[in-house]
Amino acid sequence: MSVVNLQVLKKESIQLLMQIINTPSISKKENEVSFLIENYLHQYGFHVKRKFNNIWTENNNYTKKENIQTILLNSHHDTIKPGKNWITNPFTAIRKEDKLIGLGSNDAGASIVSLISTFVYLSSLSELPYKLVLSITAEEEISGPLGVRSILSELGSIDLGIVGEPTKMQVAIAEKGLIVLDCIAEGKTGHSARNTGINAIYIATRDIEYLKNFSFDRKSELLGFTTLNVTQIRGGIQHNVIPDICSFVIDIRTNELYRNEELIEIIQEKIHSKIKPRPSYLNSSFINPMHPIVLKAQSIGRNIYGSPTLSDQSIMPFSTIKMGVGDSKRSHTPNEYVLISEIMEGIDIYICLLKDFHF
Repeated sequence: MSVVNLQVLKKESIQLLMQIINTPSISKKENEVSFLIENYLHQYGFHVKRKFNNIWTENNNYTKKENIQTILLNSHHDTIKPGKNWITNPFTAIRKEDKLIGLGSNDAGASIVSLISTFVYLSSLSELPYKLVLSITAEEEISGPLGVRSILSELGSIDLGIVGEPTKMQVAIAEKGLIVLDCIAEGKTGHSARNTGINAIYIATRDIEYLKNFSFDRKSELLGFTTLNVTQIRGGIQHNVIPDICSFVIDIRTNELYRNEELIEIIQEKIHSKIKPRPSYLNSSFINPMHPIVLKAQSIGRNIYGSPTLSDQSIMPFSTIKMGVGDSKRSHTPNEYVLISEIMEGIDIYICLLKDFHF
């Protein structure tokens, strides 16, 4: 492959993003959009592998030597369901001067097309000192089992991951993890008129009131404190029955200073309700600030920070950074948009970061 014209790639990236927006890809229903992206990569001669609705490919212009190190470029093509208050059709890309409006444009379509353009361009250069793998994956928005988790073992050994999420092309070197706890308060049924029984709702609300004022004391330099919120509650079957069961849900956003198991134990010691943790694989992420990719990013003017939002970083068992096009504040909002100028700049920054990068 001869060196690809970067300006052509940039124009194609906008066309591709518009096609992605026009192809609904709600989590678990990403089949059509995955084939759309696969067909684009086929045009440049890449052999694309697929599992479920995940696709991946690799370059072949790397130095052929033993123990070659590998960089993964990853983003996700699934979206949430559109909410209310959209002025335009969320599944129709609308271009207004520098603005491109549509569901998934910012999260994470802009990062997808920018990473693809970067991958195609770098793969056309004479030789790279590392191997590149590009993966566009599913079910990120629901942390589903058929997303990137299902293909990690098939990607080979990965030394560094760059996860494309809207970060204004700044570099998140740490990311909060997530624990979700289902809590059940148990009482005893009785007739409300006789005021008998043990009211499970009162047990639950006492626990919730305690948790409202509870705080964790270990503060991360990048991620701040681990935080806790009660986000759902359910109890009672009818108005005249004292409820024997009341359930509620705790959402915990973790920093790197606690193990998930430790946090669960701390909460269980503080409340009377029984705790049932949901699978706790969404760990906080952290990369050494002296890692070569972090130093290279800073050398080209990128800021580093800790991210409060969760991504597929949480299930990647290797060093990662989160860096992508767009603004996280626009994600999951009505009339989601990205700026075309942001995509153009994002491609340039990705290439500048990786073109002369060495581990």
